[in-house]
Amino acid sequence: MKTAVVTDTASYLTPEQIKKYNITVLPITVILGNKQYKETEELTDQEFFDYLRNEKELPTTSQVSMGQIQEAYDRLVDEGYDTIISIHLSLGITSFMDNLRMFVKSYDKAKVYPFDSMAASGAEADLVMMAGLLAQQGVEPDEIIKKLEDLRASTHILFAVDDLKHLSRTGRLSNHSAIIGSLLNVKPLLTFKDGKIYAIAKERTMHRAYRMIASEIKKYTEEHPDRNLHITIVDSNNREMLDKWSNDFQEDFPKARVSKSHLGPAISVHTGEKTMGVVWDKDFINEN
Repeated sequence: MKTAVVTDTASYLTPEQIKKYNITVLPITVILGNKQYKETEELTDQEFFDYLRNEKELPTTSQVSMGQIQEAYDRLVDEGYDTIISIHLSLGITSFMDNLRMFVKSYDKAKVYPFDSMAASGAEADLVMMAGLLAQQGVEPDEIIKKLEDLRASTHILFAVDDLKHLSRTGRLSNHSAIIGSLLNVKPLLTFKDGKIYAIAKERTMHRAYRMIASEIKKYTEEHPDRNLHITIVDSNNREMLDKWSNDFQEDFPKARVSKSHLGPAISVHTGEKTMGVVWDKDFINEN
């Protein structure tokens, strides 16, 4: 049995990670005005953020098509894979997973395991990389799925946005009492719950948002003293803050493995620019 791992560009894996874990990545389409671009392939982050700042017509996205999926799956079958684990953006913010589950019912060239990350970005990436690592080690697909479910259950996400207008506009904010975002100079703090995005708090500055997130991670370590910790810092065109938070988290949690990631156009359409996020979970690379 030969197992392949497929994901979408919302995982924001680096080229090095894609190669190391042997991942097939399908691009989400980003729409700027009347032009469509395949994320990471045809649109740079700089071009996207320039558009976001300067154009009146706000960008939108289009999910991976079933045509793209079939083409990728067929290619993997031709390469000798008979099992595919397909890990994608949360069903709570896109209907893609429902469409994929319907598609695989009639796809008979390989056994496909659709898996809802119930998240995006760094959290999705951890699931994908772990699946790729286990597939390379020859672990049975059913066992990989169990381990994915376990890692997903260990994952926590908090992120701070400059304001809620993008999430509100695109309908991705589940609790629409946007009073949290109606105050001036407030950084709304959000999380994923059951795969959906909820606003849970507000902080006056990114520094205070950092302190709240660090406090939550400290509680997590106290509740799970037996786990090795992995922290991923994620930014949306906020590299200076990314470096600062990464250094600060490494100092505050010296035993943790700290990684960096970025939000590209497909997710930044919804979060806006200057978002900062943190994902923490058990470390799949350094498991006890």
